Amino acid sequence: MSFPFRFKTRPDTCAGLVEYLRTVVERFPDTRTGSETTYTMADAALGAFSVFFTQSPSFLEYQRNLQVTKGCNNAVSLFGLTQVPSDNQIRNLLDPVPPSAVLPVFAAVVDALQNGGQLEAYRSLNGDLLVAMDGTQYFSSEKIHCPRCSTKHHRNGTITYSHSVVTPVIVAPGNPRVLPLEPEFIVPQDGHKKQDCENAAAKRWLAQQGARYRPLGVTILGDDLYCKQPLCKAILQQGLNFILVCKGDSHKTLYEWVAGLAATDDVQTLSVKRRQGKRTYTDAYRFASQVPLRDGDDALDVNWCELVTTRDDGKVVYQNAFATNHPITAANVAEVVRAGRARWKVENENNNTLKTKGYNLTHNFGHGKQHLSSLLATLNLLAFLFHTLLELFDSSYRTIREFLPRKTFFDDLRALTRYMCFANWQALMAFMINGLELEAPDTS
Repeated sequence: MSFPFRFKTRPDTCAGLVEYLRTVVERFPDTRTGSETTYTMADAALGAFSVFFTQSPSFLEYQRNLQVTKGCNNAVSLFGLTQVPSDNQIRNLLDPVPPSAVLPVFAAVVDALQNGGQLEAYRSLNGDLLVAMDGTQYFSSEKIHCPRCSTKHHRNGTITYSHSVVTPVIVAPGNPRVLPLEPEFIVPQDGHKKQDCENAAAKRWLAQQGARYRPLGVTILGDDLYCKQPLCKAILQQGLNFILVCKGDSHKTLYEWVAGLAATDDVQTLSVKRRQGKRTYTDAYRFASQVPLRDGDDALDVNWCELVTTRDDGKVVYQNAFATNHPITAANVAEVVRAGRARWKVENENNNTLKTKGYNLTHNFGHGKQHLSSLLATLNLLAFLFHTLLELFDSSYRTIREFLPRKTFFDDLRALTRYMCFANWQALMAFMINGLELEAPDTS
């Protein structure tokens, strides 16, 4: 995919991020055929994005009120709208736009971070970037639905309609921030009788994005659902690596091999004791090389490792196992496991944040008949990515966020933009820093 524009430098200011987003949404397809084009596609897209960025469902309503009372509004000054459309107008305009129209923004962010050297902080095993993948449902209803909904038929005759998405994110052990990548939506596929599923969506993501990320060096992380031969082969075919949770009840052949190797002392072990607080923990590693992932002559050989952590009172506090194409030795088994465990960040720091920390991913902001639901979810993900980038690179934004808890910050942002007009993002950030009596960062 080619990008219409690129960041001139790194994406490190609110204004810069919004400006780039505008260059992309200005190219949204406009399916209107009549003469009534009061609002532009960019107004609709940026208006929707402003709701997610401010975490304020009523943001646009407040700005229309400000325009009446003060003759100005923050939708125009902060987000670059020319006019403020209504919620229904936004939904109608955006429904025909596929989420793929927004994906260049995710790609451009990664390119900018790579070119600026900021991705180096995320490199882990063998210098790879760890991309954790997971599926999550963001809409469910027994009444509201569209042709792109997944369906579940119940014995009582009712049908549940839903939307789900695979959310790949760059993670790193010990790094609390994740970087969302292009999502892949689980939707009915043309020409397929079977319902779409998480694994099929993951394969599509690999086919569409794998070539882009191959030069960066990537290891795919995932739970046991992903640890299936077709998906592992798809990962390898893209020139990527994998570390995937590998459970015994779904990989009986592999574990039979491990048991056989253990009986002949061909499963290697490593035991490490460590202190944490007042307790002592023992990390017991087992690992084996070149074991078949499944039964059959065509089985893919993988390397396997297991960690069992026991507390000094004998209680097992952690146990898990992984399959990988990375070689495993006594020197790196702890690092392999640490990388594999980082997959939890896609659930905790990404999906859980999106659902419970103000983004309200599961709220029905608008469903539509075509792409509206998935497009709005994509803009919501993008708002989360922008917030993460600003915490990393915008000194003013970071100064405020380090002082204020997440909820307080967005409460204040909503209140300020409801009652006051700001000329630009710099003016808003400066007002907050001054009001909180914080030392202004050096932005020179």
